[in-house]
Formats: sequence, structure tokens, C-alpha cells
Amino acid sequence: MKQNWNRRDFLKVASATSFGLTLLPTGSLFSRSHRRKPNIVYILADDLGYNELGAYGQKRIHTPNLDRLAAGGMKFTDHYSGSPVCAPSRCTLLTGKHTGHAIIRDNDEMAERGDVWHDPNLEGQRPLPPHTTTIGTLLQSAGYKTACIGKWGLGGPHSTGHPNKQGFDHFFGYLCQRQAHNYYPDHLWRNEEKVVLKGNPYFFPHQRFPKGLDPNDPANYKRYRGKQYAPDLMLKEAFRFVRENKNRPFFLYFATTVPHLALQVPEDSLKEYEGVFPDKPYLGQHGYLPNRTPRATYAAMISRMDRDIGRLVRLIQDLGLEKDTLFIFSSDNGTTYTGGVDYKFFDSVDSLRGLKGRVYEGGIRVPMIARWKGHIEPGQVSHRVSAFWDILPTVCEAAGISAPSDTGGLSLLPTFLGEKTPPHHYLYWEFRDYGGQQAVRMGNWKGVRTGLRKPNTDTRIQLYDLSRDISEKNNLAAQHPDVVKKMKPIFTRARSKSALFPFPEIYTREI
Repeated sequence: MKQNWNRRDFLKVASATSFGLTLLPTGSLFSRSHRRKPNIVYILADDLGYNELGAYGQKRIHTPNLDRLAAGGMKFTDHYSGSPVCAPSRCTLLTGKHTGHAIIRDNDEMAERGDVWHDPNLEGQRPLPPHTTTIGTLLQSAGYKTACIGKWGLGGPHSTGHPNKQGFDHFFGYLCQRQAHNYYPDHLWRNEEKVVLKGNPYFFPHQRFPKGLDPNDPANYKRYRGKQYAPDLMLKEAFRFVRENKNRPFFLYFATTVPHLALQVPEDSLKEYEGVFPDKPYLGQHGYLPNRTPRATYAAMISRMDRDIGRLVRLIQDLGLEKDTLFIFSSDNGTTYTGGVDYKFFDSVDSLRGLKGRVYEGGIRVPMIARWKGHIEPGQVSHRVSAFWDILPTVCEAAGISAPSDTGGLSLLPTFLGEKTPPHHYLYWEFRDYGGQQAVRMGNWKGVRTGLRKPNTDTRIQLYDLSRDISEKNNLAAQHPDVVKKMKPIFTRARSKSALFPFPEIYTREI
């Protein structure tokens, strides 16, 4: 029997538990099971395409655990990442600010420090500055134990951006995005401690297959492996964190590196797919590491990630915390196009235009699944237009605290609970790289500007009606000048200027 449950009851309880009270509204779910603030587990995949889960239409890759998570909760069809690439997307997620106002607006390898791509001792991207307000700092203030496990990418060792200085009590994984290009690294980080991984000698994660060797001989690929697979270690660390904090509210930001490159997976997972697809060796000609069976490996990586997420969910169930835990799953941007990934074979973005690095739908529209047993009705599909900067106000509301006034996000908690709330007036993205791009979504309309940093390029707004043209094939700007006129100011006013990531072409090129 469905409980008499609404957002008002939720907010009363969240507020009361903030002060150690036990206000339990009559007839609500809290009266049976909820005696604490909810745990929050946010799982972030790396470069997982919109169509790479069974729940979103994938036919060749098996993802039964995430499919069950979607069936037991809410699947979002119109959710967007913060950016089409890693670091700015993660910054947007953690700070609740879109790339028009975010601190980090592009991947920044700090190249002035030396040859970052070949010197393994140079780690970390542009760091978050001190005193940044993040999901971590906000939830710490609400009494949560917080952890980031996986890939960080917002500051290297001993920098101001280190997760321990940005609201996370515990960190384990890769601080540096470049180090994460190898699933068999020679080290990971546990807080400020460098953890050397025995049996994992260092090797450069961008190589060509040696000339003169047989590319079909499995023995010739052993040089691209070690004994300790980083995702296995990170899952084990997540288990430890959950067990140690089972008796108090916790926030786990589980930022897996899967399925971002290189293509590497243990043999026990590869067996599921080896020989299933027509496959031929990838020899490293498009970056990252060679792989004998690239299609099988890519599928196996995603299925192993799915298996690990299933194990994490089952642990929380076994601890009796399922009704006290909100799970959210998403991806930091769309599918990549390099390193041996065959996105066409897997139909990774379905009919969406573009891939990682582009502000077209295939680069920024990502899966999102939310499950909270007893609170989110199973089998729901939401078409609400949402984005990464909505996550911070969502978890704040779930924790019973106020979100900062300068966030551009709207809480999704009412949507989770089946209530209707006003939509965003618009969503905004900017990305200086890949020629210089901007995008705005306003209702069903999508405006895109490209080539802003390329000479002799038409930078006027391209206009697409996503309700009829999800593939962004038909530019309707000439047919709907009224919509273009309404959208134009957003491209310049929805942002603040950035000294770290200057983008003057936004104002100087034709709109």
C-alpha cells in the first residue's frame, strides 16, 4: 500500500533530524523506517554514452544491475552533464555552478610545469581554490561522513584542490586524470599517502603496438597489464567506507574510471564477450594503449562496472540501509571517439549528434538513474530537463540544509517524490576547446554556436527543436527568428568572465 508521503513531510523530518529530534509524520515512510538523514551514493561513470546501458536501449552490452536500479527507481531521459569533457564537468557537479560561472571551465594540464604527458611525477590538473563550496563541504557541515573514491581531476597531490581540502574526509584513487589512462597504475592515492601497487610497473599509457610482433598473439599484450586492477581496489575501498560508517549518514562519491580509456580489463570479465563480436586488434594508432579485442574489452569493462555497482548496492542492502540510501548514477560526458572505442558498433549515442568534446546532444546528454526504495516509486521515467548543477541543491535538500544562493541548479527531490515543480528557464554550456563552443537549452529549443575560436567560421546560433529533431540535423534559425532573438542574450549574459579560462570570442564573433 502506498504511503501518504510528500515533500513537506520530508522537509519537516530533514529539518528535525538536523537538530537531533525524531519528528515522524503520521502515515509517512519515516514512521516505519527513517530514523536518520539519508545516505547518498552518487556514482559517476567516465565517458559512458547515453545509449550504453540496457535501460537506455543498449543491445550488445549487458548491464543487468543498472537496469534493475532503473526499474526500481526513476530513469531520466533529458539529463545533461556539466561539460563535454572531464574536469569542468566534475567541477560543475561538485560546485553546483554551470560552466558560465564555474571555476574550472576546461581541462587544464598546467603544462608550464614541464612535460606532463611523459613525466609520471607530474600529477594533477588545475586545482580548485581554497574555501570552495562543494557538495562535500556542505554535507560535512550537515554531519555527514564524506568520501570520494575513484577519479578526482580537480587538483593534484598537496594542492589546494586535493579532495581532503574540498570537503571529503576520505579519498582513494586517481588524483590526476592522465594517470587514470592506465587501469594498472604503479600507484594510487589514499588521502595524502601515495600507495605503491606491487606488481604494477610503470608504463606510458599512450603507445603504438611494436613493429615485428604478431598483433593476434595474446602474449604480446601482457606488457599493458599489471597484477592489481584499479577499479577492483576502488570498489574494495568503497566497501570499507560504507561498513565503517553504517551507523551514521554518509556521502559516497564513487567516480569510477570506466569506461574511459585505455581499453583494459581482467581476463575473467573478457571471457563473457571474447569471440562474441567480430573484432580485430587495435594497434594504438588513435592514442592510448593497443588492445587485441577492443570491442569485447569495451563491453567487458562496462559489464564489470555494472557488476561492481550491483555489489555495492547489495552491500548496502545487506547492512539494512537500502531504505536509508539515495542512489544516483550518471556519466561525466558522452562517449569518446578514439583509443579503439567503436561507438558506431555499439550505437553508443543512438541518434544523438556528436560525441565527447562537443556540446551537441551526444557530448552532453547522459543517462541518470535515481533510486531510493520506499521514496521513489519504481519504474518511473522522467522527462524533466536537468543537469549536473541540479545535484548540489538536490543533495542539500535531502540532507535538510539550504543550498548556496549562487547555485544555478534546482533541486530534483520533488521530481524524485513525484511532484511537479517549475522547469529551468534555460541551461547553458560553454567550452573553449574543439574550436570554441556554446550551447543553450530553453524548453524544447536548443541553440548552439561552434567555431568561435576558428577564423572564417559561421558562429551564428544554430537552432534545433529537440522535440522533433533529437539528432540536431535541421537548423531552424532562419524559420524562427523570434526564438533566436529571445535566446541571443543568454549566450552573453548567462556567464561571468574568467581570467583562468578567457573566452573573448563569445562577445566578438557574430551571434
